[in-house]
Order: sequence, then structure tokens, then C-alpha cells
Amino acid sequence: MIVPILSLVTFLPLGGALLLIFLPTERTRIVRFFALGVAVLTFLLSLALYFGFDSGISSPQFVEQRAWIGHGIQYHLGIDGISLFLVLLTTFLIPVALLASWNGIGERIKEFSFFMLLLETGLIGVFVSLNLFLFYVFWEAMLIPMYFIIGIWGGRRRVYATLKFVLFTMFGSLLMLVAILVLYAQYHRATGVYSFSVLDYYGLSLGAGTQTWLFLAFALAFAVKIPLFPLHTWLPDAHVEAPTPGSIILAAVLLKMGAYGFIRFALPLFPDATRRFLPYLSLLAAFGIIYGGLMALVQKDMKSLVAYSSISHMGLIMLAVFSLNFEALEGALYQMLNHGLSTGALFLCVGLLYERSHTRQIKDFGGVGRQMPVFSALFLIVMLSSMGLPGLNGFVGEVLCFFGIFTSNKVLAVPAVATAVLSAAYLLLLFQKVMHGPIVHEPVRTFKDVGKRELAVLVPVIVLMFWMGLFPGSFLRKMDASVARALALAKGKERVSLLPGAAGAKSPGVLGANVGKRETR
Repeated sequence: MIVPILSLVTFLPLGGALLLIFLPTERTRIVRFFALGVAVLTFLLSLALYFGFDSGISSPQFVEQRAWIGHGIQYHLGIDGISLFLVLLTTFLIPVALLASWNGIGERIKEFSFFMLLLETGLIGVFVSLNLFLFYVFWEAMLIPMYFIIGIWGGRRRVYATLKFVLFTMFGSLLMLVAILVLYAQYHRATGVYSFSVLDYYGLSLGAGTQTWLFLAFALAFAVKIPLFPLHTWLPDAHVEAPTPGSIILAAVLLKMGAYGFIRFALPLFPDATRRFLPYLSLLAAFGIIYGGLMALVQKDMKSLVAYSSISHMGLIMLAVFSLNFEALEGALYQMLNHGLSTGALFLCVGLLYERSHTRQIKDFGGVGRQMPVFSALFLIVMLSSMGLPGLNGFVGEVLCFFGIFTSNKVLAVPAVATAVLSAAYLLLLFQKVMHGPIVHEPVRTFKDVGKRELAVLVPVIVLMFWMGLFPGSFLRKMDASVARALALAKGKERVSLLPGAAGAKSPGVLGANVGKRETR
């Protein structure tokens, strides 16, 4: 019997969210543990994807394809080495975010847990969808729980931040929907087949003008989500106003959806337009590195500082993606995981300080290291990870990105390396102001060091940082084949259908479902 492992991982959180409705609202402890149990079980199930994944296969594995609405709209799931670790990152961080909410979220616990589990299903669905219509459904569905998480449990300006976040992302998404429908019509005109499968579209030849407009539509949707300069203005507001769990998932996973969209869709579907626009996109990414780093240097709010640091680091990731060589693209994927861990952990640390002080202003701290020595050591490790210290996860990703960017364009390697310089400046300055110096604000003297629950949140993240820094091969080997295939498609060197089971293709993973036939009329 074939186990539909991708469906289980994707929809288990949704099932848990629906069951939460029947739990008594006043039994908050039961609600918290139930939601956490569902999230942990989802993570454990997702590990089967890692251990069952065949590193030598570049095409999607664990494929599930079933008829759904018709006219090419199918339930079509699968993962490759590009999406595998983004799914694992999501399932790993949702339990971390739920644990982080234990003290920070004190009201409407059941509703909050419901939306967090609903958000997990939306995020996983984005990374596993191989049907563009299904992908768009998950892409838009993800906005709903994040809208409520920020809008209900956010800060004083939460309504403004939420509306800005939704309006920015929806504008780009609607243009992407139009582009998807045009692709659908173009494929049907060329083949007579109704299909929304991205695997089919990889083999579709389009005119230069059509490619240009379709590429721009997809690129705008993904650039907003990353966000690339100058489409970044929603991000600092959303981060500052979001509750700590919302900030963790927003920085660690949601921003990666844009980078994933470029790698999976925009670049391989439109290789000619890719070559035309990559120089301009590379310049925007390079400018974002410098802009985000300099803005982080002058922030007075710790959350705002980390938000601008994300703009800088995502700029490096996208500059590597746009370099279009193997080292840069693999480094970008690895750095997406690194940024998810390090920035998520930075927001965790800021949240722990906020729970004790009810302020995020840097000037309100000082001497915290004397009151919280264990937390100070953990915070330092997290910051060194974000800075790319050898032995920690950030170093491997940055080196691959730097090498790939330098190979592609030596001039753009300068702002790329500036990422490390600027991050060292603003993070060490933050650590010095918060952890060292005299205690000038009396509330700091009452701070208690991290407790068992807080250690249970931070320690697994830090252990993974060291693992990724010391044993990167356990991740990179599973990416190699898929990265090589994605690079060939983006360069226009491979324009054939990649449907699993096609001639010359290897079969999907051992747990994968049989691939159904495409629908024709």
C-alpha cells in the first residue's frame, strides 16, 4: 500500500486545527498542548521525506496526482531537492513558534493555535504543489491566517501593518494569476491538452514578448514576498507589529516563498526573459543588501533592526539566485535555510526580552548579560550564526554564495561580501548595548534567566545551527541533482517535459503515489 506522505504532512495541521474547534475554550493548557502535539507529529512525519528521498533523482518524488476539478486543475503534489528542506524548515519551526507563544500570547489561545496550524498547511502546500492552480490556492490561502495573527495579536499599529501586508502581496498575486491563466491558454493552444502542471510548462516554447510580460507578472509577485527593494516597505511594519511567533514564521518561511517562486517558476519557465532581466534584478538585490544593512545600523527598536537585516540577507540570497551558476544557486538554497533558523532565533531572543521588559527599545537595556548569563551566551551564538561565523550554519551558505557571485560577476561580489561586514557591525553593536555596560534601567535588575521552556525553544535551533555548519553535506547532497536541473532549465538548456515516469526519468520515491495521466479533451 502506497502511503500518501505528502498529503499527510500537508493536511495534518489543518485536521488538527479543525479538531481544535471542539476543545473547550477555557481549557487553555489542553488547547496549547494539543496544538503543539499536532505540530510535533507533523514534523516527525516530515522526517520520512528526508530519509526516503533519493539524492540521485532530480525530478519530483513522493508524487501524488489525482483528478480534482477538471480542465487541467488536478491535485498534484511532489517534492525535489529544492522544496524538501523548505518543507522541513516549516514543520520544524511551527512547534518552535507555538512554544514561543506560551507566555507572549495570553488571550484567545484557541483561535491563535487554530490560525498557526492553518498557516502551516498553507505554507507546506506552497512548497509541494506541482499544479499551478493548486499552488495559487495555497499561496493565497496562506494570507488569511497571517492576516489574523498580526491583526488580532499584533502591536498598537497592527491594523495598518496588516492591511499594508495584504494589499502589497495581493496586488502581485493577482497579476501572477493572470499570467498563470495565459500560460494555461498557451499550452492548450500548442498541445490541445488542458494542464496547469508546471512540469508540462517547462517544455513550452513562448515568444519573446509573451515571455517578457509573463516573467514580469511572476517576478513582481515573488519580489514583493521576498521582499526586493523597493517593494520592501511592508516588511518592517509587519515584523514590528506581529507577535513573536508571527515574526518568526514571517521571517523564517514566508520570505522564502518569494525566492522559491523565482527558482521553481519565474526563472525556468521563461529562460529568455530571465537572461534579459537578471542584470536589473541583480542590481536591485545588491542595492537591497547595502540599504538593509545600513538601515539596520540606525534602528532603535530591536525588532525593526532584525527586520531590516532580513532585507539585507534576502538581498544576498537573491543576488546568488540571479547569478545562475551551481555554487551560487545551491548556496542560496542553503542560505535560505540558514536565514530561517538564525533570524527566527533572533526574533525569539527579542521576544524573550520583551516578555520581561515590555519594551524593544535598545536604549532601555544594558547590563542584561549580568542578570541573564545563559541567555547572553545563547543570544551570542545566534548572532554569530547570522554573521556567518565558521562552524555555524551561516558560514557555509555565505561562502557558497560569495564564490558563485564572484564567478558570475566580480563587481557584484563587493556588495555581496558587504553583507557579512554590515551584519557584524549592527549585530555586535546591538549585543554590546543590550548585554554589556552598566544597568541604567532598574527593571533590568529583576530579569530572570531563561527557564526550561525557553531552553526547549532555543536549544534545538542552536543544535541545528551547529549541525548545518559542521555537516553541510547531509543537506547539500540531497540538493545537488535538483539544483543542476533547475539551473539547466533557467539557462534554457533543457526544454523537455519533466513528468515523472517519462522516458529517461527515474521513478518517484518509494512512498510516492502513482502518477495519473494528464487530462485531455
